[in-house]
Amino acid sequence: MNKPLNLPLKKIAELVKGKVYGDEDLVVTSLARIEEAQKGDLTFLYLSNYEKFFENTAASAILVKTGFNKSRNDLSYIEVDHPEQAFSFIIMNFFSQQIILEGIDETAFVHPSSTLGENVTLGKNVVVGANCVLGKNVKIFHNTVLLENVKVGGDSIIYQNVSIREDCKIGKGVIIHAGAVIGADGFGYQKDGKGVYNKIPQIGNVVIEDDVEIGANTTIDRAALGSTRIMKGAKIDNLVQIAHNVTVGTNTVISAQSGVSGSVKIGNNVIVAGQVGIAGHLEITDNVVLMAQSGVPKTISKPGLYFGYPAKEARTAKILEAHFRNFPEYVERIKKLEEEIKKLKEELPGKKT
Repeated sequence: MNKPLNLPLKKIAELVKGKVYGDEDLVVTSLARIEEAQKGDLTFLYLSNYEKFFENTAASAILVKTGFNKSRNDLSYIEVDHPEQAFSFIIMNFFSQQIILEGIDETAFVHPSSTLGENVTLGKNVVVGANCVLGKNVKIFHNTVLLENVKVGGDSIIYQNVSIREDCKIGKGVIIHAGAVIGADGFGYQKDGKGVYNKIPQIGNVVIEDDVEIGANTTIDRAALGSTRIMKGAKIDNLVQIAHNVTVGTNTVISAQSGVSGSVKIGNNVIVAGQVGIAGHLEITDNVVLMAQSGVPKTISKPGLYFGYPAKEARTAKILEAHFRNFPEYVERIKKLEEEIKKLKEELPGKKT
């Protein structure tokens, strides 16, 4: 943490609308994970698989769910309905990342035709191409390159070594992490009669709407025509591939190492877990959850939880998975049943031998 918290437990409880059990005057100095916490720290517990750390945590106080068995008398507790949300609230309100970048470095290049808003900050070796527009309070870190006609909305942060290709549009309050590539050519080729792949020019762009966050080393390809679009509030993790002409809906989240093929339309409030693959030219409706390592070969039109390959409703997928694990046993049982049936047939009256 970048500064001490130094708040009494009763004050924290007021902020998160919780109830204190124990020493309400205890001063919390910092926040920590339950398995790493030390004296003076506030931690939290909401997942059952972390309960194993409860007996030995060195924390002074802990956020727990209402009704939690408070078996340790040496700890103070704050009861809340959602400990993880309360913990996040404290982080967001009392701790901030210290981003030390001021002014426009002398090594930065800004094309004379580009427009910079008030309080724009550019790091070392930043390149801003022709006819770009940067809104106020935009921060662009070292070695990042914006080609011509790029627009970046106010209060956006673009970290080091990011590449943003021509004609792309970035909204307000966007965060793009190190190494991301926005607007590279989509994977578009036409095979001719001789079996040679000829490149199809990708003449569209990428549009990233307000309050989107893009993880490190993620790639979002420009559209062949029109726009690849990441809609407001979407969050995309590290090492994600978004192909050309994809639309990612409002407040959708996509976890690391997932890949979205061309022209896919993902709805609003979708959760895509890690290493999910989505085939091209299909649609994922709103409020779908795709569990880790699922493969999606066809459109999903019903909200719900999906898992496996091909992705099925999670309950069905888990039943099938249980049967697959038992296949060797099933085979042996079937063999035995066949042998018993054979013997019974041989013992039938009038059976010729």
